[in-house]
Amino acid sequence: MDYKVLAENILNDVGGKDNIDTAWHCATRLRFKLKNEKLADTQKIENLDGVVTVVKSAGQYQVVIGNAVAKVFDPLAEMADLENVDSQNDDKTTETKDNVLNRFIGFISSVFTPFLGAMAGAGILKGLLALFVALGWLTTKSGAYQIWYAAGDGFFYFLPILLAFTAAKKLKVNQFVAVALATTLVYPTLVAITASSQTINFFNIPVIPTTYTSSVIPILLAVWVMSAIEPLLDKIFPESIRNIFTPLFLLIIMAPLTLIVVGPLGASIGAILSSGVSAIYNFAPALAGALLGAFWEVFVIFGVHWTFVPVMMNNISRLGYDPLLPILSVAVISQAGAALGVFLKSKDTKMKSLAGSSVATALLGITEPTIYGVTLKLKRPFILASIAGAIGGAIAGGGQAHASSFTLPSLLALPTYLGSGFISVIIGLVVAFVLGTVLTYLFGFSKVGNDHTTIVAPVQKDGVQQLITPVTGTIIPLKNVKDEVFASEAMGQGVAIVPNDNTIKSPVAGTISAVYPTGHAIGIISQYGAEVLIHIGIDTVELNGQFFKTLVQQNQKVSVGESLVEFDREAISEAGFDTTVMLIITNTPNYNVVVTENTLAGTDEQILTLTSRQEDSTPVYKGEVQHV
Repeated sequence: MDYKVLAENILNDVGGKDNIDTAWHCATRLRFKLKNEKLADTQKIENLDGVVTVVKSAGQYQVVIGNAVAKVFDPLAEMADLENVDSQNDDKTTETKDNVLNRFIGFISSVFTPFLGAMAGAGILKGLLALFVALGWLTTKSGAYQIWYAAGDGFFYFLPILLAFTAAKKLKVNQFVAVALATTLVYPTLVAITASSQTINFFNIPVIPTTYTSSVIPILLAVWVMSAIEPLLDKIFPESIRNIFTPLFLLIIMAPLTLIVVGPLGASIGAILSSGVSAIYNFAPALAGALLGAFWEVFVIFGVHWTFVPVMMNNISRLGYDPLLPILSVAVISQAGAALGVFLKSKDTKMKSLAGSSVATALLGITEPTIYGVTLKLKRPFILASIAGAIGGAIAGGGQAHASSFTLPSLLALPTYLGSGFISVIIGLVVAFVLGTVLTYLFGFSKVGNDHTTIVAPVQKDGVQQLITPVTGTIIPLKNVKDEVFASEAMGQGVAIVPNDNTIKSPVAGTISAVYPTGHAIGIISQYGAEVLIHIGIDTVELNGQFFKTLVQQNQKVSVGESLVEFDREAISEAGFDTTVMLIITNTPNYNVVVTENTLAGTDEQILTLTSRQEDSTPVYKGEVQHV
């Protein structure tokens, strides 16, 4: 593959370099902060050879590439002049539009991702050394052990320095002053004083003895405080002396402030987090394992998994171990098992190839290609993998397994789980993998359709089933909807309509199964079993019913074309909300519809073929899509 060409295409399709506010990459994704996401052609990007999918989460526009992400980012960075990206938007207008959670997740991900690979490698090295000592291959006094241990442990010992550099880059403050502040926290003389529990004074103000080596929260908090003080100093000092006097006074102010106030506060926050995690885990370790095993990959989909990273690293720093990482490995391996089930069962050549390759990447801890390319795309395998992860996680959690150092959850992390509970991790991993494979093979699907498979609501008439859309407008692919839950087909497959009318009408004859008080959604069960969800707009639940009028009631029988909801699309749009209407079949696995290309072109008449999801089944109808 020509990664330079792929990078050039992605750059053009996100709106060009002038539309990029910031950009970086993690283990599998290109992550953009775009000035205007509407300029990005998501469908075109997703169709590029080498792109798995596009995810919009945590205020970021994320292009999932896979293991080759660095090879794509490097030429993209060169073409877009990303080496100077931090100076492109000093007013930070993009960040202020995000909510607090999105900004926090974005901050954590951008702080850790630059050195995530090195951190994982260092953690695995420490685990391997523990294994070698246990097997008698090395002794702790041997030169080889001491050199390798210094390489592995040194990374974590001086972690505050690395965090200071990346956090300062994200917060747009002087990176080298931040690093100097971090070196103060791990300065050998101060570390020795802390180790002996001595108390020193700063002009008669006592400095609480606190250990900051391997810590996370204190330095992040310190750099955040520094980001508030540095602009004030820049305003005080003239430009001619600013480059010297701002760093000077930053160190004069921040060093004692961090050691006296910010550092102990950060350490206290870390202690509270560790105690809270330990309390929940110790109360019901098997339950904690089941919950994390079931929902970890859901957190990955929405990008909130980054919030766990400082917690896990803080646990290792304070407690010497972390109870969460072994469980997360089980969740990761369950997805690999589901992908193997798809590989064994699928008769589609492209899906079989993708599933087979994603098994290997998931076993090594990279699950995005597996999720977006295979399990979540087919929906049921993702759910079955989550069930397998819950069972395996309960076993690993119940055995109270621990990780001795931080690394990516994967098979490579096994040496870091040595010790009490190690056998429970092995059993949990095997159960999750085998169960994920077997459940997916047996119940995941019967037949995998082609790339243009979508689902529409079936209506029976004289032996021929037909479909009508719930509102007139332009039909677009569901994957183009600017809502990750719908676009990823996590709720089910379907179509979306950009409306040009204000009335939602029933696409099927059936019974109203759900009437939402806010009026933004209606659920219907058709007389032939299709579970239909009509969702009006994106995030319109926040309108609390304003601009919506529901015309039906719960359990009411409706006919095809009967009016269900009236809405004011102009007012909704003026309020800042997307008015796209989603038609979703929530029991998607019961149907298999191959839609011809013109269906996705927004034309008035659409041709489709619906087959039941049974192996070697014949079409049960072929008809035209009609508009109300």
